[in-house]
Amino acid sequence: MKLLITDDDHLFAQTLARQLTRRGHQCTLAHTSEEALAEVENQVFDAAITDLVMPGESGLILVEQLHHSDPELPILVLTGYASIATAVEAIKLGARHYLAKPASIDEILQALEQSQGNAQLDVQAKPLSVDRLEWEHIQKVLKEHDGNISATARSLEMHRRTLQRKLLKYAPH
Repeated sequence: MKLLITDDDHLFAQTLARQLTRRGHQCTLAHTSEEALAEVENQVFDAAITDLVMPGESGLILVEQLHHSDPELPILVLTGYASIATAVEAIKLGARHYLAKPASIDEILQALEQSQGNAQLDVQAKPLSVDRLEWEHIQKVLKEHDGNISATARSLEMHRRTLQRKLLKYAPH
């Protein structure tokens, strides 16, 4: 497959590209949404992998733009800031798959190769942890305030710095 990888973490993107290249795939790297869109104008890709949190436009906007330019392009969102809210929005905007970092190269390839949903997926009866529920609620309120951290902090009645520290952590499992 010819893959477009968009992630502002240069080391992560290079490592992922190297692992995928070892598996026989051709990779092109972009580190912003703008770079990714420029690559899509010049080349045809079999699939795209994108992060959500990047400088400039978010990965959700990139998903929407990639889907608009090629509705058949499989898009995988691979993010360290996974939440139910962003997963739902990514799928609505055209992503085919959504994985939380860290994900193994096998999980990434399986997601890229899978074109249909899996109705046989094991549904966990275990409720979300309190930490995960807090993370999900913060992500929902952040989305309601269009990513504005100060407005989100006021809405949550939380100090802005506390909210920033919570957002810098990976999502709890």
